[in-house]
Amino acid sequence: MTDLEARRAELSAALAEVRARIAAAARAVGRDPSEIRLLAVTKTRPALDAALLTDLGVLDLAENREQEGGAKAVELAELRPEVRVRWHLVGRLQRNKARAVTRWVDEVQSVDSLRLGEALERGVAAAREAGDRAGPLDVLIQASLDGDPNRGGCPIGELPTLADGLARSGELSLRGIMAVAPLAIEPDAAFEILAGAADRLRKDHPEATVISAGMTDDLDSAIAHGSTCVRVGTALLGARGLASP
Repeated sequence: MTDLEARRAELSAALAEVRARIAAAARAVGRDPSEIRLLAVTKTRPALDAALLTDLGVLDLAENREQEGGAKAVELAELRPEVRVRWHLVGRLQRNKARAVTRWVDEVQSVDSLRLGEALERGVAAAREAGDRAGPLDVLIQASLDGDPNRGGCPIGELPTLADGLARSGELSLRGIMAVAPLAIEPDAAFEILAGAADRLRKDHPEATVISAGMTDDLDSAIAHGSTCVRVGTALLGARGLASP
């Protein structure tokens, strides 16, 4: 078996385990597993890993940083030119990177201010004019579950104002809400807060149905509290820094 074949087998086994875990968590609370989308977080991993995941049917890929993700998106397109993947940015985004990210990302999950939303709006308009994208950019609001400004995220009390501002944009499509459970809060408590915020968001914006919550360590809890999108890196690709062909 070649190194490439071994890596494909490794990823296939890990993917089966993650999907089984998602299905078990969903069924435990009476949910249909098909309601939950899996994002493969490929940060720090080579484009070849992303290509192997697409061979296994994983077409939603996520990155944390514009610079790494943009380069990886180009390389993946060269490795698998026939495959149409959907790229998601899940890390904090600086406004000066907004224009660059709109050239390759389908969805930004970390919008936490109107100023960032406005920068993305300008970036989408420029990208469309340049022929780099055909339609609007899907966005999620990143909610802060503990109010810590150093962690990023919009405070819960400010979510309605931000949502209203994003929804008015002709270049952005508000799809829902995202959060990372703070270390200082138990996952169940954190995701309960998020579920309440998501319910309130949908009352004013019925199209904002996505709840992006849950990673390798806490996806079971997130699914129990209504997550429709889990972001998994380590459980799929292994700990960061391990060798990969």
